[in-house]
Amino acid sequence: MIDPRTKLHEEKAILVGLVYKEQTEIMVKEYLDELAFLAETAGATSVKTFIQKLPKPDSKTFVGKGKLEEIKVYVKTKGITIVIFDDELTGSQLGNIADVLEVRVIDRSDLILDIFASRAKTAQAKVQVELAQYQYILPRLKGMWKHLERQGGGIGSRGPGETEIETDRRIVKDKISLLRKRLQEIDRQAVTQRQERGVYIRVALVGYTNVGKSTIMNVLSKAEVFAENKLFATLDTTTRKVVYEQTPFLLSDTVGFIRKLPHHLVESFKSTLDEVREADCLLHVVDISHPAYEDQMGVVNKTLQELKAFDKPIMVIFNKMDLYEANTFDKWLDPEVKQDMLVQLNERWQHLTGNMAIFISATERLNIDGLRETILKRVKALYEERYPYLTQFY
Repeated sequence: MIDPRTKLHEEKAILVGLVYKEQTEIMVKEYLDELAFLAETAGATSVKTFIQKLPKPDSKTFVGKGKLEEIKVYVKTKGITIVIFDDELTGSQLGNIADVLEVRVIDRSDLILDIFASRAKTAQAKVQVELAQYQYILPRLKGMWKHLERQGGGIGSRGPGETEIETDRRIVKDKISLLRKRLQEIDRQAVTQRQERGVYIRVALVGYTNVGKSTIMNVLSKAEVFAENKLFATLDTTTRKVVYEQTPFLLSDTVGFIRKLPHHLVESFKSTLDEVREADCLLHVVDISHPAYEDQMGVVNKTLQELKAFDKPIMVIFNKMDLYEANTFDKWLDPEVKQDMLVQLNERWQHLTGNMAIFISATERLNIDGLRETILKRVKALYEERYPYLTQFY
């Protein structure tokens, strides 16, 4: 057994974040709130967070020795079963921290991979996640062997030694090579399927995880796409043919983005993200009720830039307006003042997006007709621009 991690089910977890030059205290608190949601999605309950300020992460234990001892005391007295760090740890850091705390230690990337593994349903998603997991494990083998050495305990648990570690390293590399070949075969099939879709305009839903993309997909296409108030509720891209006023187009729901998304996961999900690259128009869904929605928009825009998809026409759909109004406006607020504030919000984002913003609530069906009309107008314009001979579509 190479990877000692197990699924998180009803685990008591503590979360650890670090404030240093690249991360302010406000940012770290927001990240840890999100990490708590990730842990909940995986099946763990976060009972406490620890934050430390350092000039830079400690090369051996990430946090300082004093903070690690403080965490150890809490772990022992409160029956904590897992400690989750918000930043990615090296193999040696994982091993060193586990030696001190004597419980399982994982980082944000490992947690996200665990969630992806539990949500993968299709053969493609399973291969993608497994490849990302092995790529994550490879540079951390030695630290993970320390997990096994500590967990075994007693006689016969002195650790595997370098020979066994090197053997496992070769096994993991061979497995990565095999998974890449399998993924290439699946990718070729996916490319063929996309080519067979013909000349339809392609529209893709993108956005931060848990902003309501799947719910909007269901509303717009009447497709039965799994939607849940958890992070990464769906991994597989769902594509449906939609027809508005005799104008057909293809609508795709893609995997959500998130801060600090593991690089290997992005690499492994390249074929899934090809739906974004090859789309003619993107619908950037935003949860406007989230206090950090502008930061989430920044994460998505940065990811789109990395995917070389930021130059496409992008319509911004501000979703969950019902929750935004409930959170923002006091029930005693004068209706005219409320209306003025909503007008200012709309004007601000129309200016920032080049009049490519619309405000809706998918669950409450607020302004859905307006959304359909806006999408139809954009799709017709794209048909006229790209396929001028298909006059029946516009």
